[in-house]
Amino acid sequence: MIKFNKIKTKIYNKKKIIVTGHTGFKGTWLTLWLNLCGASVLGISKNVPTYPSHYKKININKNIKEVFFNLKDANKTKAVFKKFKPDFVFHLAAQAIVKESYHNPLDTWQSNLNGTLSVLEALRNLKKKCVAVIITSDKVYKNIETEKGYKEVDLIGGDDPYSGSKGATELLINSYIKSYFDKTKSKISISIARAGNVIGGGDWSEGRLIPDCIKKWVKNKKVLIRHPNSTRPWQHVLEVIWGYLLLAEKLSKNKSKLHGEAFNFGPNKYSRYTVLQILNLIKKKWININWKIHKELNFKEAKLLKLNSKKAKFFLNWECVLTTNQTISMVLNWYNNYYFEKKNVEQFSIKQIHNYIRALKIK
Repeated sequence: MIKFNKIKTKIYNKKKIIVTGHTGFKGTWLTLWLNLCGASVLGISKNVPTYPSHYKKININKNIKEVFFNLKDANKTKAVFKKFKPDFVFHLAAQAIVKESYHNPLDTWQSNLNGTLSVLEALRNLKKKCVAVIITSDKVYKNIETEKGYKEVDLIGGDDPYSGSKGATELLINSYIKSYFDKTKSKISISIARAGNVIGGGDWSEGRLIPDCIKKWVKNKKVLIRHPNSTRPWQHVLEVIWGYLLLAEKLSKNKSKLHGEAFNFGPNKYSRYTVLQILNLIKKKWININWKIHKELNFKEAKLLKLNSKKAKFFLNWECVLTTNQTISMVLNWYNNYYFEKKNVEQFSIKQIHNYIRALKIK
């Protein structure tokens, strides 16, 4: 077992931390990492969103507290926050799939906007010091298919229901920060995290490239690929989780500079790969794969999306440390273990966190 003092996140040891969306892909990895740090975690989710489930396979519930309800219930959210009295909050809960947002826009808007509204209200009623990192998306930007990387000061937009709901959520957050969370008077500190196309083991979400591929390929079936020439900011989930942890830690120590600020967490310029290029990388590492380009689509996605993460590098000393090849290897190793080698999933996930920490070269 990795001890917290080897992770250079001692700040979280014995701290009370709420993670919303703890049963989701990123939420499970974050909760596991915080648990290794010695934190007392309370997870809030409305359900277990996928089957199979990383959350289920690592039995994370045995080491944390958790409650299940819909964050749209503002009164319930306030009551839970008031009772638990968190030192840190990581708000990840959301409907995060673009394709699903087209099929169910009402739930997407309500989950992403009203869920965040409930969290902000709960923070507003909290009577103690608390640091909150609210996760939105790289898709909050008005995407004009530009080659330049979007900076945090660029225009917020979003054409599809998911992107639009996340853009609106950022307006909501800004309004609450300016109206209720004064930098000098409020005990609450808030920053926004915008991350890109995160990949990693334990993701079984529908409508995402690697989960869709793996689920088909383990059954020797062909997968339908949409937008093969679209470019995405591919990065491993642990890169982004590390960014969230750093942001919360720095925010707790430097509220005057970081409160109310948004941060991009994206890979460097050398990690620009199209969907087709990623598939060809996978082909070198995973046997019996086959795909077909799906030409008929009834929804649109951005073809080019790129983030500028210089602000995170300057203020947080954060940047991606894994190459795209290393990232793909880590992802495929996790799924290979799950489907074929069948070693203990919890220990394998912990090992990947440990290996990533070694890649960070933290002393």
